[in-house]
Amino acid sequence: MNAAAIAQRLRVAPSMVEGLIAGVSAEDARWRPANGAWSIVEVVCHLADEEAEDFRVRLESTLRDPVAPWAPLDLDRVSERRGYIERDLREAALLFSERRADNLRWLRGELESGPDWSRAYVHPKIGPIPAASLLASWAAHDALHLRQIAKRLYDLANRDGAGASTAYAGEWSA
Repeated sequence: MNAAAIAQRLRVAPSMVEGLIAGVSAEDARWRPANGAWSIVEVVCHLADEEAEDFRVRLESTLRDPVAPWAPLDLDRVSERRGYIERDLREAALLFSERRADNLRWLRGELESGPDWSRAYVHPKIGPIPAASLLASWAAHDALHLRQIAKRLYDLANRDGAGASTAYAGEWSA
């Protein structure tokens, strides 16, 4: 595993979020597509909260004591409970950036100590999750949500161009 490459991906994610949300209005940040998927501000709030409650916490727990139980996460309802839709997009992005910086300082120390990436937590539904998989999943999670923000921007272009075709740009696919 190339932990340094993954750490670099984690390091640049906040600036990638900043780039994607540059110029997004408060109204557009709160817009949800007809299918009810998260708005841009909800995605960014989720990223900020994940920094405090998920990947670093679970990775640290797995490296220290892989049999210690993980605190449950209720991601399905957290956006509503915490009022993500009402939050300020720029403040959410700043919080994500600050929390990520703290987590990267922690990760740097871990990388210097040479962690045992094979240590694994046994998830009750998924099975064994090695620390290496948690680290890689952290960066993959960023990529999934960067893609989600980009999709919202694509959706907004189609919304704002109501009646106009965006076929010239190409179809959204992955």
